[in-house]
Amino acid sequence: MSAYLLPDGHVQIAFSGGRTSGFMLHQLLEANGDLPDRCEVTFQNTGREMPQTLDFVTEVGRRWGVEITWLEYRSEKPFFEIVGRQGASINGEPFEALIERRKFLPNQQTRFCSMELKVRTAKRFLRSIGWDHWTNCVGIRADEPHRLNKPKPKDRWTVWTPLADAMISRHDVAAFWYRQPFDLELPNVRGNCWLGNCDGCFLKSEASIAAFTREYPERAAWWERMEARLQGKTKSFATAQFSKRYSRAEMREFMERQGDWTLSTEGALCQANHGECVA
Repeated sequence: MSAYLLPDGHVQIAFSGGRTSGFMLHQLLEANGDLPDRCEVTFQNTGREMPQTLDFVTEVGRRWGVEITWLEYRSEKPFFEIVGRQGASINGEPFEALIERRKFLPNQQTRFCSMELKVRTAKRFLRSIGWDHWTNCVGIRADEPHRLNKPKPKDRWTVWTPLADAMISRHDVAAFWYRQPFDLELPNVRGNCWLGNCDGCFLKSEASIAAFTREYPERAAWWERMEARLQGKTKSFATAQFSKRYSRAEMREFMERQGDWTLSTEGALCQANHGECVA
């Protein structure tokens, strides 16, 4: 468990609400016992997380006896608010407020949503409680080299990836949750929770967005509505859509025409995540 021993100084434990960061939090608790006051476990809610994610965060805190600070972006100073399960946004309000402030949409090339809704929201909270510098503990596994090999942030924190140090893979995470009396009630497809984090995130594969549009039309409607609001109001076509390949209205219409065969036919939809599709 030496990979999970807390470093000196203030430590932010970033809990995304997913299985991997939940596993990381469990290992940190096992290795260090009750977390000292110099630690903060934070969950930044964008308002577009599935309700199962919010329930999972609540259950982790209750079962493991750990205090989790729920944070949300706000468009006015101090630009964040501490909430909880009962007060958490469930209809995309923080995300919508950010779009209204920026006047254009994030996409694969301009990913300001994660930075504002998650990273800077946590930073503003930690600065408000007097932290000047800290270690940011994030749940990146050893089998995610594309996430590990990034430049270190030039900011008030250093990044710590104990799961990578401990050589943890998605299989280890899956085995852990299989043994637990509770779990995140969202599907795990070959190690990929395609409904995790923001439900219709543009970094998810075209196939995942198509399935989301088909299975959760009422939730997909929010993403389509955001695009419709920005049509003709931005400097370029690209900044009024979440993807340069298709609009959410086009995706909905495609699924209405084509039916379920697209979800079961290999090659019908791009399977790559993180905006890697080029066609």
